[in-house]
Amino acid sequence: TKIAGSKSTVLAENVPVAPSNVGAASMPDYAALRDQAIQPTSVAGESTFAGQADDPFFLDLRIFDLLYGADLSETGTDTLSGYNVNSIALQTPISNLTGGKGDPVIGVWSTTDRATIPVQAADGTLSYKGDFVQVSRLGNPLVNEVVIPAGLKDAFNALAPENDASVPEAVARVNDPEVPKLIEAIYGIPAPKAPRDDLFAVFLTGVKGLNMPKGKVQPAEVLRLNTSIPPTAEPNRLGVLAGDTQGFPNGRRLTDDVVDIEIQALEGAVRTGKLVEALAAGDAVDANDLAFESTFPYLALPHSGSADAGAAAPSGPVAAGGGGTADQGTALSPNSTTPGDENATVSPLALVAGALGLGLAGYGSLLIRRGRRKVGNQ
Repeated sequence: TKIAGSKSTVLAENVPVAPSNVGAASMPDYAALRDQAIQPTSVAGESTFAGQADDPFFLDLRIFDLLYGADLSETGTDTLSGYNVNSIALQTPISNLTGGKGDPVIGVWSTTDRATIPVQAADGTLSYKGDFVQVSRLGNPLVNEVVIPAGLKDAFNALAPENDASVPEAVARVNDPEVPKLIEAIYGIPAPKAPRDDLFAVFLTGVKGLNMPKGKVQPAEVLRLNTSIPPTAEPNRLGVLAGDTQGFPNGRRLTDDVVDIEIQALEGAVRTGKLVEALAAGDAVDANDLAFESTFPYLALPHSGSADAGAAAPSGPVAAGGGGTADQGTALSPNSTTPGDENATVSPLALVAGALGLGLAGYGSLLIRRGRRKVGNQ
């Protein structure tokens, strides 16, 4: 459903959803099954997909342990290797997003709402009633986890992006972030001096000459994409930091190594144009565990339920950075407070063959949470 102001338009209904990949015996050609879930909408040139996929996010969660003095060499395991997620993807012509108004820059974010009143029945089952209220949001990856301090997260998560300036403490953390100071105190790598105009541009206004909208810009934490920049045939995982202007922070492609990019950005790489060599390895996880597809919905096929645990399957508790099965008590839950937890929604952007692919993937094992996706200029 497309919502524009007070008008709602149903674009597709009763479309098939790809089933979970339970195993080769019952689903010997899962790729063919998934293809049946790729369906057109009522808009010309638009397609949609819903179903299971390999978790496209890649990182070693132990990178956040660096802030507590961990050995820099103790990284390199993709915590999310072997996990599947329920995913929704939409591919639509660029003109549907820009509205033909002459500004190619769009702003994208997602929110998660829940009902306000929990009701417990006599048999112990829990349901929710009442109005839905916003409880979390996601624009640029890891801002909520790395930039916004714990004491401000609730206020930040309840805001619409256009109201971000109403929480000056959060804006102050962008201009003077905590992470570089911790890295300096622990590892002796000098923190860039505040105010951080470079981070203010990356996270709140867009970078001038790259993805800053035309006219007066209202600071808002959204993921901005300049749709006039064509896709490159050879994308670099470090995106703009490596001279690849079609990558993060100009949108977010599935292959963008957002953990390494943001560590470098926090340490001043956007300001200086040079990578910080002492942190060049980042979390030492440079790519997804499975190759992405070259056509819509681009997400890799999900891991088979009949596959034995191995290098590409969860093999240890999530808290230890080794993956983990869904039934282990250490697995991340919707209420997890583990640093780096991004279990709301993930919104990767891929600009391919003149169309913009917008994917929403829940973080964790088979976890998806209801939310509303908004697209518009900021």
